[in-house]
Amino acid sequence: MLTREQNDRLTQVGPGTPAGELLRRYWQPVLAAAELTDDHPIKAIRRLGEDLVAYKTTTGEYGLVAEQCPHRLASLAYGSVDEHGIRCPYHGWKFNAAGRCLEQPAEPPGSNLKDEVRHTAYPVELLGGLLFAYMGPLPAPPLQRWDVLTWTQGKRWVQKHSLLDCNWLQAMENSVDPAHLYWLHGSSGHLAKAVDHYGEEHEFITFEYGVMKRRITPGKSPEDAPKIDQHPLIFPNTLRHVLKDKQNGAIRHNVQCRVPVDDTHTQVYMVLFEPTDADVIQANEVTPLEYYALRNEEGGYRMDKVLGQDAMAWETQGAVMDRSLELLGVSDTGIVKFRRLLEEQIEVVKNNGAPMGTVPEAEKDRTIEFNCINERIGVGEATGAAPADQMVV
Repeated sequence: MLTREQNDRLTQVGPGTPAGELLRRYWQPVLAAAELTDDHPIKAIRRLGEDLVAYKTTTGEYGLVAEQCPHRLASLAYGSVDEHGIRCPYHGWKFNAAGRCLEQPAEPPGSNLKDEVRHTAYPVELLGGLLFAYMGPLPAPPLQRWDVLTWTQGKRWVQKHSLLDCNWLQAMENSVDPAHLYWLHGSSGHLAKAVDHYGEEHEFITFEYGVMKRRITPGKSPEDAPKIDQHPLIFPNTLRHVLKDKQNGAIRHNVQCRVPVDDTHTQVYMVLFEPTDADVIQANEVTPLEYYALRNEEGGYRMDKVLGQDAMAWETQGAVMDRSLELLGVSDTGIVKFRRLLEEQIEVVKNNGAPMGTVPEAEKDRTIEFNCINERIGVGEATGAAPADQMVV
């Protein structure tokens, strides 16, 4: 149980808030690259409590700036782009990706006013079909190159989920709460045909990039060997997972990025990668994009789907869950560990340190591979993976 003050400390995401400042030390996926096209190169978004505009120039470069023009505060979402940047629709002021003002058409020749203007702008990089932005203090650390984002031998695509009407922490605490799988997803998850009663052991191992969650599930009969399911919470707001497609049996690795929109809304982007022999895709390519509805046409949760079940659990906890009212047990060890890790890393940032998982400049091109195991679907040690506690890099 947390006090309300502690709860605010971990849930609020705006500029200057403890968790907000921590989240800004990591590159955050703000859009799928496919959401910006030649026909629609500008999009207004809200991320970490800030109103922003993402855009794509006519030469294919990306930018992210504060929505309101610093001149007369009109919205840049209604502006235009050229090869150099974005232009305000009101008086034509133009800005580049670094926030420098390039033109002020109505100012007299020789005016140096534009040289004094620095509009809020954040660096943007394309990786794995997502546009990542760094919203913290410069210089920015290298972007983390997770395996699912950089693998080339296979198919990769991005899935954008319906907007969640709840705080980001509710989704992330679920990632270190394996006890819910049997009860919430028992009829739709992979455990449905494998076990007939609840009985699991859980381990939570802190490592360089977050918390490795390990589930050990007993066999259906006494002579059956237990099965291991292991995958990490990538600190602070991403889940790395692997599953088997029910339709074609293909193994699909994914990362699920739970991006705070503001204190009461969360946007989930999932990048999926299906290894194949016939397909090749580069890390910096724009990938296909699909939308996933968490509710049905009547507005109810899709309770026959894992993602719909999760959305129900998270949203019904409240827009911002009041953790001063909860009652935790031994099965909530992973949640407690994650909260402590958040507190520790908030203090690291407060003292101007580099939070966990920050990539050093010398390793900026390294792919970070996670040892995900799901023996029940044939992924992991049963097929020759590295030891469970070894991070394959």
